[in-house]
This record gives sequence, structure tokens and C-alpha cells, in this order.
Amino acid sequence: MTILLITAHIARDPGIDFGATEGRGIEAHRFRVGEDRGQLLDIHGDELPEDKARCFENFHARYNVQICPDYFEYNLSAMAAKDAEKKIEALREKIRHHEHLYYVLDNPAISDAEFDKLMQQLKDLESEHPTLVTPDSPTQRVGGKPREGFVKVRHSTPMLSLDNTYNEEELRGWERRVHELTGRKDVDYVCELKLDGMSLALIYEDGRLARGVTRGDGSVGEDVTLNVRTVRSIPLSIPKERLKKAGIPVDFEVRGELLMPTASFKRINEEREKNGLPTFANPRNFTAGTVRQLDANITAERRMDFFPYILLQNGRTYFDRHSKTLGALGDAGFKVNPNHKLVHSMDEVWSFIQGWEGKRESLPYEIDGIVVKVDRTALQDELGFTGKAPRWAIAYKYAARGGVTKLENIRWQTGRTGKLTPVAELVPIPIGGTTVRNATLHNMDEIRRLGVRIGDWVRVERGGDVIPKVVEVDKEHPRGDKDVEDPEKCQVCGNKVVRTEGEVDYRCVNANCPAKLLGTILHFASRGVMNIDGMGDALVTQLTERGLVKNVADIYKLTKADLLSLERFADKSAQNILNEIENSKQLPLERVIYGLGIRMVGERTAQFLAEHFGSMEALEQAGVEELQNVDEVGPRIAESIVEFFSIPANRKLVERLGQAGLAFKGKKRERGTKLAGKTFVLTGTLATYSRDEAKKMIEDAGGKVTGSVSKKTDYVVAGTDAGSKLDKAKELGVAVIDEQEMIRLVG
Repeated sequence: MTILLITAHIARDPGIDFGATEGRGIEAHRFRVGEDRGQLLDIHGDELPEDKARCFENFHARYNVQICPDYFEYNLSAMAAKDAEKKIEALREKIRHHEHLYYVLDNPAISDAEFDKLMQQLKDLESEHPTLVTPDSPTQRVGGKPREGFVKVRHSTPMLSLDNTYNEEELRGWERRVHELTGRKDVDYVCELKLDGMSLALIYEDGRLARGVTRGDGSVGEDVTLNVRTVRSIPLSIPKERLKKAGIPVDFEVRGELLMPTASFKRINEEREKNGLPTFANPRNFTAGTVRQLDANITAERRMDFFPYILLQNGRTYFDRHSKTLGALGDAGFKVNPNHKLVHSMDEVWSFIQGWEGKRESLPYEIDGIVVKVDRTALQDELGFTGKAPRWAIAYKYAARGGVTKLENIRWQTGRTGKLTPVAELVPIPIGGTTVRNATLHNMDEIRRLGVRIGDWVRVERGGDVIPKVVEVDKEHPRGDKDVEDPEKCQVCGNKVVRTEGEVDYRCVNANCPAKLLGTILHFASRGVMNIDGMGDALVTQLTERGLVKNVADIYKLTKADLLSLERFADKSAQNILNEIENSKQLPLERVIYGLGIRMVGERTAQFLAEHFGSMEALEQAGVEELQNVDEVGPRIAESIVEFFSIPANRKLVERLGQAGLAFKGKKRERGTKLAGKTFVLTGTLATYSRDEAKKMIEDAGGKVTGSVSKKTDYVVAGTDAGSKLDKAKELGVAVIDEQEMIRLVG
């Protein structure tokens, strides 16, 4: 709308009301004329005749004011929008401030009703000015239509799990390895609560939340951005000034733990119970299910919380100390868990662990232990990783929660490798938020050690590995009257089972045993292998029972018609499974090797095999001697691999997987000969390369990198702040070189 601003001189009746709105300034459309001369008046655009001079005459005649010849035209909508933008942004900042006080600092300054009023004001303004709505507005946390599925996203660097320890002796053993590998005794640690939730990665671009990704299989997760936006303790945007003050770049990645507070979990279960719905088992599993809801509105109703503990830029740790990372994340507005501590010795670590064990029940969320991390990033780089976990961090698990219940029966469960595991069938008992009905007894030797009989009352614990286990017979109750007998037949296929001399396990040797098939398919489709989402127990059971899948290669022959013939399958769900199957063909060679289920070949060994041979064909043709040249492959593993490929049915299976289009070629790790026979030890912080990068360079040139200095060591590569390994090298007369000399040797 265009308005005409007219300079008027008061001729009569000062204070006369020219319009409905009082005030001074462009905001009001019409003004009360005051006693001052030269006041601005306005006339609405839709009231303006085309002849502006006539407008002046009419205005003069009506109000008896003298009109100056000068006038100006303004675009009212543009001016109103600019003013509205200022109001909206100020209101957003106010709401963000109160969100931070309430959800991050747990220190609200206004009531819920006052907060809701502010939010409604913002919604009204944004409704009047829809072009001013931005993705990071507090009103946009929840929105959008329910999705049909989740997009897979590859992590910048793998999200690895932690190794566990259960007592002080194991913990000090980890400390000893840290000292040996770094060559120094003065190591600082950060102790944090081990939150019992799920890992989540948040990617920020230009200070705004761009993506939220689940851990998934560690390498590839699922994009759950719409859902994590509903978590109030996750900032949707962070002002650049605040990031600068915290020392954080505008593009960064935060990793942490998403969890369900105990109170929220209890409230939801109470509501479900009141409505006659089944309750959820524990907060951790409920959190994982909540963040994968296709409708973000459901996620928003289940108040979750997020605690960050890692900050990355381009996949690399940003600060030089973990303690600095936690401080900076707090300064940037994230909800950093306050219960952490920088310590300087293992005695202090142990004191922290003991202190929190007695206080864990008082926390508003569940924890199952303490995480201990080496503080200095340079030492973290020096320590590196195993195939599954960092060497610079360890999780101490608190004693398992348990209870006493009656053992009613023992069944022998056949796994995918044919191994039979005795499973105790129990009178249901709640332990740690889960109702336990079954518990493992491991093997026949363990049954004899415990002296278990059917009908006994037993103590069951649900430890750090989550799988419940029988730990002892409770002899205060009456004893059972039936001994446990060694299994003779597989309870699934009925074939005779065998026990190899020197082993504790019984095995079903029937290659066509349905139990082995079910376990094999589930393993192949699991998240850490071929990652076929949706192919769980219920689906695999139907596929195997109906004869649609008789081995893992049959997965790639499934059609939509096959899936639509199954229970509870519609067109969309069938297509989703087919898409997942097709996507699995893009996964690398090491996943396929792992998926074959070769005995004693785990995820890490599969990776080494893929790097060494570079193709399935080369691996298939390798002999025992050649296989033992692969990292961490000894005689037993080598013999197991050769035995697998010696069976015609297995070779045919591999052939069919290749025909289906799975990745049978990988990137072979080519090793040169320039440093063949030379042994290196790395110590200190290198200026150009990380510890893992330097190790790879040396190994690619044919050299070997070890963790300790001996007379057999040829070179010690010393960076800044080198530790006792440097002293040891000088003592033994081993050549000490710097990073540049190492680069020259590698060539």
C-alpha cells in the first residue's frame, strides 16, 4: 500500500483526531495532530485520488490546515515488513534465551504460561508475515508431513563404540597400555557419566543445524533431522558471535548422547497403562524408537534430552584437549553434562567411579557406568584405534543389576554357526527396566560349574553386555530335582550334534538346519554387515518358512510379489525392503566377506582380508600360508577360511552373490618394498600427519610400526613433546629421526 506523507501547519483545533490510531511515527497509519508545526500526516493509499492536488484541497477544506507543497510517497508494506522483521527477530531471541534457561540450564525465569504467550505472539507475527519465517525459528522445531522412510548418511569419520571394563584391575590394565603406547606416565584423563541412551551426530553449517544422523552401523547412519529438531536442548542455530567467543568455527559437527529422562519415560508409560496400551521396557530402547518415528510430532511429545561430548571439524577433533571441548560446547549453548571431571591419575579416576556408583539412582536419567578418556588430543591421535574402539577411551561398567527367580526349563538354542547355547527359561522377573524371561548359561561346562538343575532358584544379572545370564544358584530356596543332560540332537532339525575335542561347545553339523539358516540371514542383513533395514526376525522367519529364502543369495532374487504374499506387507513396505536390498549392493568388499559368516572371521578380520587381497576371487584362492601374512590372521583363522571355501556349496553361494552385483572388488592395500624389513616406532606429536596417517605411510612402503622400542627397532620417529620412548631409543642407540626424515625415507 502506498501512503502520501504531507507536511501540515496547524490552522485550528490543535489536538483534533484525524484517524483512529494515535501516535507518532510511521508505524501508525493516521495521527492525532499535536500543537507542534510541521507534523507528518498520512492518508491511506486506497483513499488517495489520482489527482494529488485535489487531495490537498479536500484535506484543506475538511480540516482547515495549510498544506505545504512538498510531499513524499512511501511503500507502507515494505516499511511494515522491515519493522515486523525486527520485532520477530527480537521475539525469537527472547524465546531462545528462555529455552536455554529452561532446557539447558534447568533454571527457568518465567512460567510455562508466559513462555507459551511469547511463542503464540511469534506464531501470530509469522502468520501475518509468512515470508519472514526461517528454518531456525523456535516455531519450526516441529513441522512437515510424516515421512515415508529415512535417508542413509555416511559419517565424516566412524562412530565407534567403546571397549568395556568391569573392575579396577582391568581399568589399571588399560592405563598401563596407555602408558606403554605413549611412552609417558603423566597422562591426564576426563571422567564422564556413561549415559544410557543412543549416539547422535549433529552437523551445523554456518551456525545452523543442517542434519541430525543416528549412529547406525558406525559408518552409515540415518537422517533424523526433523525429529532431532524437536529436542529443545539442541540449538537450531547459534549466533556467530557466540561461536566465535566459544572458539568454535561456524561449520562443525557435534556428537553426543540422546536420551529419555526417567520422569518423561515414567509419565508416558503411566499414560499408556491408563489407556490399556502395552508399556515400554526401558528408556534406551524407547529413545531409539522415538528418534526413528516417521512423524516428528510424535517425537516432540516425548521430551528427550541431548548431551554433547565430541566436537569435530572435517572429521577431526577440533580442540587440543577434551576438557576444552566440553567447555567450549557449554559456552556455545549446548547442554553439556555437568558431572564430568578432569583428573591427573588413575587413583582420581577410581575415586570418581566409586563416588558416582552410590549416587546414580539420584540422577534424572539412567547411567550404566563411567567413561574415561585421555584428555590430550595429541595423545589420542598417538594411541589411535582398534577395529571397533578407540584405544584412548574406556567404559567402566557398574555391577550388573540382578534378581532371583525360578529356572523352569533349559532349551538348547542353535545359532547361525551351528553352535548350541543353553538358554534358561525363567519365571519372568524385572531387571533394570526390562522383564527378563530367558538367560544364557553359556555352555555345558558352565552349567556343571554352577551346579544348575531344572527347578532351581537362580540369581540372574543383566550386565554391561545387556544379555541376561545366570550367575549362581540361590541355595536358600529349595533345590531343583532334575539334572541337565548333554544335548544329543539339534532341537530345530533333529540331527545329531557333535562336540569337537578341545572345545566346550556342541554344534549342529547339518548344513540345511533351519536354525542356522535363520541366524545366517539375520547376520547377513544386520546393521553392521549388509545393513538391510527392516529385515528382522519376523520377516526372515516368514521368508525361510515359506521357502522364499534358502540362503543369503536368495535375498537378491526377491520380488515385490514375493513380499506382498507375506503377512502385514503392503506395496509401500514391500518397496522399502526392495530398496534396502538394492542399496546393500553398494557396500564394500569387507562387508560381504563378513556377511559370509566364516567362522572366526569378524568385522576387523574381514577388513584386513579385503585390504590384503583386494578381491573375493583372490581371497577364495588363498592358501593357509598366504592367509597368515594378513594382519591378525593366525593358523586357526587361516584354516577356517580355507575350509569354508573348500565346500562346493559355499563356493556356489559366493558365485551367486557376485552375479547379484555385490562388491567383489575392493581397494587393495599396495605395499612397497622401500622400507621392507624396517621397524619403526612413533612418539610425540607430528606436525603434518596424524599417528594413523604416518603408520599407513610406513606400512604402505613395506615397513612395520610397533608400539615399543627394542634393539630390533630401526627408527624412532619423534615429534614434539616426545615421551619415554625417545629416552629408550637413545639408551639403546636406536636411530631417532623427525617427521621430515620419515617422509624422505618413505619417498
